[in-house]
Amino acid sequence: MMGDRCGQVTVQLEQMKSLGEEDAEKQGADPEGQVPLSSPSASLSPDPSGTPVAGKHRGRGRGKPGRNDKTPCDRHIPDLSPHGSVAAAHAEKNLNKLGYERALHVKGTEKVLQGKAEPNGNYVTVQAPRNPPGSHGEDACKVAKKRRPVTVDTSKAKTSLEALKISIKQLKWKEFPLGRRAACDIYWHGVSFHDNENIVSGQVNKFPGMLEMLRKINMSRAVRTMQELFPEEYDFYPRSWILPQEYQQFSSQIRMVKEKDATVNPTFIVKPDGGSQGDGIYLIRDPSDLKLMAGSHAKQAVVQEYIQKPLLIDKLKFDIRLYVLIKSLEPLEIYIAKEGLTRFCTEPYQEPSQKNLSHVFMHLTNYSLNVHSGNFVHSDSQSTGSKRTLSSVLFRLTSKGVDIKRVWSDIIALVIKTVIAVVPELRVYYQADIPPGKPGPTCFQILGFDILLMKNLKPVLLEVNSSPSMRIEHEQEVAPGVFEYVPSPVDEGVKVGVIRDTLRLMDPGLVKPKISSQLKPGGLEPESLERSPDDHLPSLCLKQVYPKYAKQFNHLRLVERIAALFIRFLGVKGNMRLGPTAFRTFIRTCKLSNTNFTMASVDILYIDITRRWSGTMPDSREAGMGLQAFVEAFFHLAGRRFKSLALKEQVVSLLELCEAQLGPQSGGEERRSVSCSRALPRAIKTQTLCLTNPQLGSPAPLRRAASQDTRPHARLKPRTLRANVEN
Repeated sequence: MMGDRCGQVTVQLEQMKSLGEEDAEKQGADPEGQVPLSSPSASLSPDPSGTPVAGKHRGRGRGKPGRNDKTPCDRHIPDLSPHGSVAAAHAEKNLNKLGYERALHVKGTEKVLQGKAEPNGNYVTVQAPRNPPGSHGEDACKVAKKRRPVTVDTSKAKTSLEALKISIKQLKWKEFPLGRRAACDIYWHGVSFHDNENIVSGQVNKFPGMLEMLRKINMSRAVRTMQELFPEEYDFYPRSWILPQEYQQFSSQIRMVKEKDATVNPTFIVKPDGGSQGDGIYLIRDPSDLKLMAGSHAKQAVVQEYIQKPLLIDKLKFDIRLYVLIKSLEPLEIYIAKEGLTRFCTEPYQEPSQKNLSHVFMHLTNYSLNVHSGNFVHSDSQSTGSKRTLSSVLFRLTSKGVDIKRVWSDIIALVIKTVIAVVPELRVYYQADIPPGKPGPTCFQILGFDILLMKNLKPVLLEVNSSPSMRIEHEQEVAPGVFEYVPSPVDEGVKVGVIRDTLRLMDPGLVKPKISSQLKPGGLEPESLERSPDDHLPSLCLKQVYPKYAKQFNHLRLVERIAALFIRFLGVKGNMRLGPTAFRTFIRTCKLSNTNFTMASVDILYIDITRRWSGTMPDSREAGMGLQAFVEAFFHLAGRRFKSLALKEQVVSLLELCEAQLGPQSGGEERRSVSCSRALPRAIKTQTLCLTNPQLGSPAPLRRAASQDTRPHARLKPRTLRANVEN
């Protein structure tokens, strides 16, 4: 009898070890912290074989502490081991009686940790319940109560703090308002990824470089590149010029338009590059009205065509603030909030004329401007006042016979295309701040898209904000000269849902399916589960749009494939610029040189493009070719090699040629491998290029040649970031 028992325990011990090792490997196998494509599952989640597993009830991850302690025990038996196995629970119970403790060996270290593996890499000691057989449900509930809740560091949350506190309370997670010495699962920053420099694990709600990429000039340049490749696909962004570099080009084009038709007198809107909350925006009708100087320095700004025929409601111009979640870059995942805000002007709209150009309450929809108008109406109703819900406006349009499904479809397409335009450079920033192989957090971010509907119901992108305001209160004069912050039901109803459901999607306890992204047509199209993981919470207000609709948009990700080549040849971890030797290595490896395009010509091309981009960047500490300059060089190389094709076909052909020479890693199937594998061939001694040719013409179109600002790639240090950049 004793021998049989020992034999049984031995078998169970081996099972425990195998299960523990498998779990430890799964917990540590993803050092980059790749996040899942699916949203929280409800009820029972299937395992990879399709068999429901009781241990994944209501979207909780393996070994994750329950957030609802009131869950009835008779409904579900939570995990008693990494795989939720009742047999393993019996084994652990028997082992405890014999004086054994379960141990997990962490792969790659010499450590043996006692207890249970957590999805975030932590381990907690779990004692087997010592209850009589048949009481597994009660034991499970006791174990569930001991599980650690998800932890959130809110010490840097700034103005989104109140909505975040409410969200954490609804989720029954644990907040650390003053920070924490031990690692947290989620860090919520108010402005930038660099709000806290000492994070090496968990998840941060900001991407490195997002603040810089969504500045007016960089955003315009990214979309302009896509407009060159796909002019019909990117017609939702107004025609733009970058100041002061393109002032002459802007002036000459406007003069030609007026000479051609004297009755045409277009209006333009000028936006400062680093402006926010409507600060510094003004309208002009003539280039001579531009305010180009700020003291002794030239103002960096973008001038855009003004949309003169907007859709009106109650004779007022309005725009849509739509909240978009980028859940991960690799694979690319985009969610759109089903509910948003509409911000109304406070003066009846009139087409712009020389007399009313200065009437900001008529032409500009910025909330931060109109709130100071005497006509601004604070309303507790969702369908009245100067700030309303998006759904109330769509309902009103539906009552007038508008095809809302088509409008919503156009808005989704606009969002996906815009994100695809900014992702390439975001990848460069990401690898610079969190190089592959270096400890670091994973990232996600909520963006604020400002969209205007034209009279013909076509959506137009005004701008994208990296730090959209998440305030749920507004300033109101409660007595003459006395202002207080009072709750805003409209803001709270929208913003709390967005933050709460973003946290639910980023729950580290969620199962992470192994899915790789596809950059080429025919990408993945997983379904997003939108059922609630907890009975006390509503269904998700965030809808997955990518990769759900990847098949319709994957053909647009050409620049991202160019960025993969760029990152591959950077060579030095954390670098954001390509040196002359690395550029030569790129040309040689991809076999792009020939008798008509010698290596001397390659050097001249590199010097010409790099000089024009770096000539207007006196503050840059990094020399070399940035991504946008590399894209320009790539377009030039494609034009030389495939002269008879259109630009898009030229780029596609050159990409296929380069990817074929480099092997499968440079393709879309293994994007993570591309960003991680930047090892160059045998080091080539760096040569100082002294070639000069001041008369060499630009190899790129004039419009691209003039599109540089003073700091298109300069990485802003945390101390230079504005403390309250919020729109």
